[in-house]
Amino acid sequence: MKTLPLLCCAALLAALPASARADNLYRGGSFPSLATDLRASQVGDLVTVIIYQRSSATTTAQQSSNKRTDLQGDLDVGGIDEGGRLRIGGGYAGRGEARRSEQLATTISVSVSAILPNGDFLVEGRHDMLVNGEKTLIGLRGRVRPQDIGNGNVILSSRIADAQIEYDGKGYVSRSAKPGLINRIFSFLGLG
Repeated sequence: MKTLPLLCCAALLAALPASARADNLYRGGSFPSLATDLRASQVGDLVTVIIYQRSSATTTAQQSSNKRTDLQGDLDVGGIDEGGRLRIGGGYAGRGEARRSEQLATTISVSVSAILPNGDFLVEGRHDMLVNGEKTLIGLRGRVRPQDIGNGNVILSSRIADAQIEYDGKGYVSRSAKPGLINRIFSFLGLG
């Protein structure tokens, strides 16, 4: 009768699930922290870039010149009294001004294309859109420090070194915004 309780205990222990070992629960590199966001860390990872570029420039040139030359002479011989006067003068005044203002605000996802020896990321990406026959291209290339990537894996374009931002459009709207052939010829000749 003593063997019956021992057999029951042995069967009960065999029916219990096997214990889990700690090294099976945690695998390094694949256990995300519960309090932080995932951020780009290797080639192929994506980063969201908020592009906000604003620039304005004004150039003004003003020039004026004035020149005056007077030449005067008198001749008095006998009964002849003659006088002469010559006055030459001229002036020029010119003014030119050019103003330019641009603003671009958009969001684009780019991928890490390389990791530099100092740990910086080379990122690049492009976004092509076709809306109502108007094709728009947004491209970005530059160098990112990993510590500049914020929460949500987002970085501002102002924090990208050596940034090359391309924004171009082709289509009906772009064509109609350009001057016509005659205006371009006059502008080339300095007449318009």
